[in-house]
Amino acid sequence: MKNVLQYKGYTGSVAFDADDKIFYGRVLGIRRALIGFEGTTVEDLEKDFQAGIDDYLEMCAEKSMEPEKPFKGTFNIRLDPDLHQKLVAHAMDEGKTLNAFIKDTLQRAVSEAHA
Repeated sequence: MKNVLQYKGYTGSVAFDADDKIFYGRVLGIRRALIGFEGTTVEDLEKDFQAGIDDYLEMCAEKSMEPEKPFKGTFNIRLDPDLHQKLVAHAMDEGKTLNAFIKDTLQRAVSEAHA
């Protein structure tokens, strides 16, 4: 996957600002805190990303808070009723639940994109 950093189960987006000549990003999947990071080199960016995660985890420990898990494995999606009905029908044709059908379809799409 391009333009992301990984550390201790957390994922950070990466972008580059050509005007300011700086890499920057934020941790994805965290809603209770905003964890941003930056650097003028890739090494500085990685260090600031890791320091941001470490600071967040330390703050949670100090406050006896459970750190937020970035991706819980569930998400909601809004569909028009006609598409919802078609997806259920396709899932049933394959002998799957709607959840299993969508999971398999998404996994196939990600695998093909990285093939």
